[in-house]
Parts: sequence; C-alpha cells; structure tokens
Amino acid sequence: MTDPHASPSRNAPAHGTPEPPPGPRVLVVDDEPQILRAMRINLRARGYDVITADTGQGALRGVSAGHPQAVILDLGLPDIDGLEVLHGIRGWSEVPVLVLSARTDAADKVASLDAGADDYVTKPFGMEELLARLRAALRRAAPHAATDSPVVVTESFTVDLANKQVSREGKPVHLSPTEWGILEMLARNEGKLVGQKEILHEVWGPSYGGQSHYLRVYLAGLRRKLEPDPAHPRHLITEAGMGYRLIR
Repeated sequence: MTDPHASPSRNAPAHGTPEPPPGPRVLVVDDEPQILRAMRINLRARGYDVITADTGQGALRGVSAGHPQAVILDLGLPDIDGLEVLHGIRGWSEVPVLVLSARTDAADKVASLDAGADDYVTKPFGMEELLARLRAALRRAAPHAATDSPVVVTESFTVDLANKQVSREGKPVHLSPTEWGILEMLARNEGKLVGQKEILHEVWGPSYGGQSHYLRVYLAGLRRKLEPDPAHPRHLITEAGMGYRLIR
C-alpha cells in the first residue's frame, strides 16, 4: 500500500521561483494499480495533493492520518467491502466521499448514498466528469470542513471512531453492536446533548422512537464497562427527559 503519510514528489522550481502551495489533498482508494496510477497522474497534473490506498484498512488509516479534503473510494476492495469502509469513515468524519464502482445496479447506488457517499460514479468513467464531480463535492464541503478528531479521549476511556475500538486503562473493552452504536453517536457529538429519540432512531430504527427504556438499560451497561463509578457517572451523562451527552 502506498504510504498515506507520503507527500507527492514535485520537481524543484526553476530560477528560484517559490513553489505554489499544494491544492486540496485527495485520498484515492482502489485495489487496481493501473487505476491508482492514472488517478494519481491526472490529479497531480491538476494541482491536487494525492495520497493512495489499496485496501479498506489502508483507506481508514489514510483518512485518519492523512486528513484528506476528499476521498475517491472504490467499493471492490480485497479486505473490507467499500460500504463498510464508508460506514467507518462516516463514524467520525464528514469528508466528501465519491464512490467508484463497476456495480451498476440501482440498489448499490442507493446503498452507497444512504451510507453517506456524496456522489456515485460507475466504471468505466471519464476523467473530466470525475474531476467535475470532485470539484463540486469540494465546493459543497468547503463551509463545513470537519475538524473533529477520530479519537475521543476521556479521563477514563478512549474511543477510536475510525477503527471502532474502545479501550480503558490501555486494555480493549468489548462492546455489543448496540452499545457501540450508542457510544459512537455520543462520541461523534462529544459535549453536545443527543436526544433520546435521535439515538433510538439511529441505533434501533424509526419505529423505536418511544422505547426510552432500551436506552436506560444499555447506558447502564456502558457505564458498568467504562465508568470508574457507574452509580455516579462522570462521562456518560443523563439529561433527564431529554437525552444523553459524553463529557471528557
């Protein structure tokens, strides 16, 4: 895999002319070397700062460590399905994601957009069209550039949103998928009140909006696993009648 930290090589400027600053950083994720090479050449020729990955794990590391301003993501990756990668990115980042895929079924496009993709381009594609879609995605995202860290560190535990891991005192903590879904929402909105109905809708589905007892049960479980004193929580705070918030 190409090192996500590596900066693109550039020729030294002639006659001492200052080198222009790089354009937006774009992470290109594809397991086909010829596509990665073509994308790298075309994007760099137009002033973009390009980093690449050829696996799903590499893509998640690239977003976390490389801080790209846009991601071009192929769905057909060798280790993790592209949709799972997209879900992982959306767990903590709002970076624009353009999905590339040879899948032409409408259901695949809908699934990608529902998972948080900003656009969907089918293979084979024209480079000029792809570049136009990339420019549009960057324009839409410019006022909403994400600054949040993919890792939320409290005094008692750490939540790694990119890798979907939780640790306490340096040791991993096993969470059920439902517990993770709740904690992920709170960590994404660290310090902010997250409403009961919002959590229920996101984690359980739209028909569970009134089932607040579910949340009480699962929050109690999370506190037992993560809080130093579960009876007197310091981090997973209940706002009576409204919702919950995560405090560092």
